[in-house]
Amino acid sequence: MRGMNDVLPAGAAVLERFQGLAVAALRSYGYRQIRTPVVEPTAVFRRGLGAVTDIVEKEMYTFTDALNGDSLTLRPENTAGVVRAAIEHSLLHDGPCRLWYHGPMFRHERPQRGRYREFYQTGAEALGFAGPEVEVEQMLLLHRLWQALELGPVALQLNTLGEAPERMRHRQDLIAFLEANSAELDADAQRRVQTNPLRVLDSKHPGTQECLKRAPRLMDYLGEASLAHFERVQQLLRQQDIAFEINPRLVRGMDYYNLTVFEWVTGRLGAQGTICGGGRYDGLFELLGGKPTPACGFSIGVERVLELMGGTHADAVACDVYVLHQGGTTYDFALRAAELLRDAGLDVILHAGEASFKSQMKKADGSGAEFAVIVGGDEVAAGAATVKALRPGATATAFGEQVRLPLADVASRLIDALGAEAVAQGQ
Repeated sequence: MRGMNDVLPAGAAVLERFQGLAVAALRSYGYRQIRTPVVEPTAVFRRGLGAVTDIVEKEMYTFTDALNGDSLTLRPENTAGVVRAAIEHSLLHDGPCRLWYHGPMFRHERPQRGRYREFYQTGAEALGFAGPEVEVEQMLLLHRLWQALELGPVALQLNTLGEAPERMRHRQDLIAFLEANSAELDADAQRRVQTNPLRVLDSKHPGTQECLKRAPRLMDYLGEASLAHFERVQQLLRQQDIAFEINPRLVRGMDYYNLTVFEWVTGRLGAQGTICGGGRYDGLFELLGGKPTPACGFSIGVERVLELMGGTHADAVACDVYVLHQGGTTYDFALRAAELLRDAGLDVILHAGEASFKSQMKKADGSGAEFAVIVGGDEVAAGAATVKALRPGATATAFGEQVRLPLADVASRLIDALGAEAVAQGQ
């Protein structure tokens, strides 16, 4: 189906690596997992994201429940769903909480590089935390994750949207400016002038961008408290040596944001260069029927990050050990050996069917396994197995070319050798 893609084994291996490192980073900052339904009442998104946003107006998959006539929507993002769940289950009854999620989102838009109709997001929400410190903490978490993923250069962009009264004053003057200069705007920007003028600032159209250089700047409308909040964000980032740039046109695509917004961007993905975005959304709880609650969060565009990861680790190891045999009774012994190795915590592929040892060794090498465990008639008679290191490095040093070991000793010797290899690689 157009815009909805299969994830094949090589891609799944890269995805699995991303997920493992992302979860490790999130847990190291105290975030716990939450899972919300893929389908929510449409009102959750209309009220939460804003009725005149592009997502709600043009991109949501909305349908009527045939059983009761309710309007339901496949989630186009997950922040609104997490806040809905927090309200419904009183998650903040005992104080603020840090939550993370991972899962598919759906938007009906034109598929292109890095933009799909079904796509995955990994995100985090810090609920009940006021002040800029938790915003910076999330940026530090992400910086740590990019380093762990070895993404290369990604840039942090910041802006502040101030508070609602400040945005309203700016909005009035911005609308007047855009109306006076409507001939310089592209058609999409002209459509947004009355409904969502802040989104005009995010236009990628060259002519509109040129016009916007003369537009009123939101920063000039901010009060002392909003400016102090934004200055504190910058101060903390500088203290941690995190480079950033201020992008006054950065507004994000949902209406619920206030104060700090941020994006991590790259120049290596063409027009879809944003790999992660987020910010503060202190008003969302009230929009969804809850009590006033400060909050901030972010979401990562998983497919875009995977593309930056590229071919690295795409040929991921399928197993630690590949077990070979000659069929018949040697298969029975090899099956016993494989189960003992799995009991010890190793990932094992046992060769299926019968083939020559030469053919099986090709399979073993292609699996990415560190070791081949060979079972022939002589091994069965001796209650042993022959272990052969398939890769250079510490594992090969530990075993030489190959060695026959009593079956009871194979697992412990392999674990010792694999541990030595991890140390040698600095893992």
